[in-house]
Amino acid sequence: MSRKQSAEKIRLGGRYWRLWSASVISNLGDGVAQIAYPWLASAVTRNGILIALIAVAQRLPWLVFTLPAGVITDRVDRRKIMVAMDTVRTAVTLLVAVFVLVRQGVLPAPAEIAAGIEVATEPVLYVVLLIASLLFGFAEVLRDNAAQTILPGLVEPEGLEKANAQMWGVEMVANSFVGPPLGSLLIGVGFALPFFFDAGTFAVAAGLVFLITGNFRSREPGEISEKIDWWGEIREGWDWLWHHPLLRPMAVILGIMNGLFSVTMATFVLFAQEVLGASAFTFAIIGTGGAIGGLAATFLASNVSKRLGSGTSLYATLIVGAVTTLITGIASHWTIVWVMFIIGTFTAVLWNVITVSLRQTIIPDRLLGRVNSVYRFFAWGMMPLGLALGGLLVTGSETAMSRELALRMPWLVSAAAWVLLFVYAAPKLTTEKIEAARRDGIAAKEAAGEVPVAGETASEAISEAGVPGAPPPIEEGSDED
Repeated sequence: MSRKQSAEKIRLGGRYWRLWSASVISNLGDGVAQIAYPWLASAVTRNGILIALIAVAQRLPWLVFTLPAGVITDRVDRRKIMVAMDTVRTAVTLLVAVFVLVRQGVLPAPAEIAAGIEVATEPVLYVVLLIASLLFGFAEVLRDNAAQTILPGLVEPEGLEKANAQMWGVEMVANSFVGPPLGSLLIGVGFALPFFFDAGTFAVAAGLVFLITGNFRSREPGEISEKIDWWGEIREGWDWLWHHPLLRPMAVILGIMNGLFSVTMATFVLFAQEVLGASAFTFAIIGTGGAIGGLAATFLASNVSKRLGSGTSLYATLIVGAVTTLITGIASHWTIVWVMFIIGTFTAVLWNVITVSLRQTIIPDRLLGRVNSVYRFFAWGMMPLGLALGGLLVTGSETAMSRELALRMPWLVSAAAWVLLFVYAAPKLTTEKIEAARRDGIAAKEAAGEVPVAGETASEAISEAGVPGAPPPIEEGSDED
């Protein structure tokens, strides 16, 4: 049977659908949290740099823990990692919920927060948020790396683009379409309620992943020495990526893109409240723009990539990033920002569908966890730096200009940087280079006997694959990016 015929007859089995269901449920909780956490942070403090530091704490582990997480992912069963980290996230979220429940009597009402009420920083809850964000970030790093590397064990290379697109489609609905409006309603009932709900979704997701059968180690225990040579194993993954002529510049470019995204997101909740006049519900509706754009991309991304070429599709992401960032920065009504999120998220998911599937196709399975972790070290490691810069931009600008203009500055500075990034990236991301890397990667995997064949171990899990107030960063796709 030819590869094309095999791809046309791909079917997903029960194991994939358990992973899919876990993703739906956990992303519904994430969507609720995307409203709950920013709104809670803005109720605890109105200081731009303190708001940004909470986001920095959650993203900092992507800078300091990503590389060791790759070693762990290539040594431990990836399914067990996902279950353990979802359990940790359940416990951390429950901790926040309890503290919010105890302190919610001193917090301003959601309507008062939307009006930009001046509040003194609440030190106890702020410290709890900061610590919880850091712990949550460490769990997220390990869980997401395992989630991304488990999918090639369930889906053949020919089905990865469609499988990823289908996963992202339902994640986008739950994360940006259903979750945020639900979160705004739950906040209206009680400030602690959305956090209890979020903890419950992590617990259910852990149970569903636990029920996935099979061994998801990249190597058997006998192939792994008992003593971990951390630096040696990290360096093996680092060297593989660094010497790859396409993935190295792609990782660096993605890191800069996500850094620029983070500059604008650092104080977005304050921008939405004070510049756009958004209430909790309006803040949630803005996020549906990301859902609409992402959903459209799940159906159209493959066709767009084929029609334009993969390189031209990646160029489009960079150009759209500059335009939508500039327009958002000068907007004064939330509907304009909503439209920009539709357009921006479409191209973000287009980038994801092309590049994530490319990596899953060409990276050797025994190195997939480590190389992915190195790639994400660049891709996500820039985010805490961007978040810190965004907070500093607002706080520093306030000394020389109005509060409104200070809240716009991250967007205006980032728009200019997107243009410079396009000039740097365009010659490095051509369709010819991408397709050559794909062909070489598949040939190398076939030579090593790593490509799964329909009817063998992968067959039972294969089938036809038919942000709050903000689009997700590139390569996020929520939990399964």
